[in-house]
Amino acid sequence: MVHSFKKRGLILAFILGIIGCKPTPTQVFEPTVESLQQYQTPEWFKDAKFGIYCHWNAQSASKSANNGWYARHMYQEGHPAYEDHLKNWGHPSEVGYKDIIKAWNPDKFDAEEWIRLFKDAGAKYVLTMAVHHDNFDFWDSEHQPRWNSLNYGPKVNVVAEMKEAATNAGLRWGVRTHLARTYSWFQTNKRSDSTGPKAGIPYDGNDPEFGDLYLEKATPEQIGDDSDQIRHPLNPSEKWMTHWKNRMFDLIDKYHPDHFYFDGAIPFLNDEGKTGMEVMAHFYNDNAAQHGGRNEGVMVIKDIPRHGYFYEKVSTVVLERTRENEIVKIPRETENSTGPWFYTGKEDGYRTSKSLLHEMIDVVSKNCNFVLNVPPKPDGSFDEKSLAILKDFGIWFKQNGEAIYESRPWKTFGEGDVRFTTNGNKLFAIFLEKPQPNQILKSLQNLKDGDIESISILGSSQAPTWNLTAEGLEIKSPENLPEQLAYVYEIQCSKKASELEFTEINLQSAEEINKANQEKYGADGQGTEALPERKQNN
Repeated sequence: MVHSFKKRGLILAFILGIIGCKPTPTQVFEPTVESLQQYQTPEWFKDAKFGIYCHWNAQSASKSANNGWYARHMYQEGHPAYEDHLKNWGHPSEVGYKDIIKAWNPDKFDAEEWIRLFKDAGAKYVLTMAVHHDNFDFWDSEHQPRWNSLNYGPKVNVVAEMKEAATNAGLRWGVRTHLARTYSWFQTNKRSDSTGPKAGIPYDGNDPEFGDLYLEKATPEQIGDDSDQIRHPLNPSEKWMTHWKNRMFDLIDKYHPDHFYFDGAIPFLNDEGKTGMEVMAHFYNDNAAQHGGRNEGVMVIKDIPRHGYFYEKVSTVVLERTRENEIVKIPRETENSTGPWFYTGKEDGYRTSKSLLHEMIDVVSKNCNFVLNVPPKPDGSFDEKSLAILKDFGIWFKQNGEAIYESRPWKTFGEGDVRFTTNGNKLFAIFLEKPQPNQILKSLQNLKDGDIESISILGSSQAPTWNLTAEGLEIKSPENLPEQLAYVYEIQCSKKASELEFTEINLQSAEEINKANQEKYGADGQGTEALPERKQNN
């Protein structure tokens, strides 16, 4: 009988062992809204908070400061980019964008150096511009075999080199794609001058020899007017939609990114996003296959009108030069730049390190990530102002990164010039300006004796004194605090910071900041094309 029980026990243990060793079920996504809504924001993305990417292609080498959308604008008679092209290159019927691509020589591009700079600046993930609106790919593109970075420009596989360098540095890596709207955006190359000595002479985009770069000529019904063309094509051909999908599949299948960016909502307008959802499902399924059956990929799309179809909870939402007014339940991503999207060569136009860092802190306090565009020079190096911004970010993160990385929002994002983040029993109060000698945090006026164990200043050996009053938490800072871009006070609590009671005080609206950004930079990064207002979907 004893042996029988032992035998049964061994059999049961064996069965339980088999069950325990059962592999994690593979997560499968179908190209439908309902299936894509399985998407959950990956933990790595919630923890990373800060990423860097670069707007960089042959437009950087246009010799024009009006280069945000140079490949489109150089074919618009009278546009500043058109005038620059006449002066620097010649008439677009004779010398076109293809010739700028051929002349582009970024001999200082070094993927390992880029990644070193970005990691030292505090980035936890890096995104590579795989293709912009100009139809030029930065990988060994099966479906764009001529116009890619192996044949022109860097003459290397930029996507592959950036992925390898980022992975070796322990960073997450992804790609940005701006191709979906190219079908309409790039149609200006099919025009000709309406006046002057070259009137009626077709621009070089009409030459069938270069149709693989300049695309087929579309009808007005397919692309609409100029205001339509800069968004998503109204009614693109089946051929283009299939071609776009094949290029996206090729990029995913070869390089398995953890972050994938559409510059817009879900393509395309005339199929209610069906083609775009096929790419999204393929991305999620491919990523799940790389990570033991669970998706860790972050797909980001924009919620703005006429840029494709937008559906809730199928992806992460990205905000262009825009920040939220309040804490959002589902993490989002805000993208901004050191100035214009592309390097212009101008001395002015750069934002300060302080303003960019403060935006990053504000964004993180509202449950969003911040991704910063740092545009390289045409040769692949970075100018002194960009390097200074990267250095300033790195210095600040080295001392204060604990308040950002792996943090979560508190119950309120801040008060006045203070922003809050949390991590376990720690509440971080981040002062965007130097604290007053006697600073009172009114948001904490409902705290009880024993809720706070200690308060310290990150990066300082001097501790502040503090006291709970009826008005709030009073903090007396040491004299002669060293200058910082922002000051982090670590409040060690006796319980989870999320369990503390709070009072909502003086919440600042971001609307005026957002409006100023949109008016200054617009959709092309230089204010010549209006940026559509996004929808409010919280």
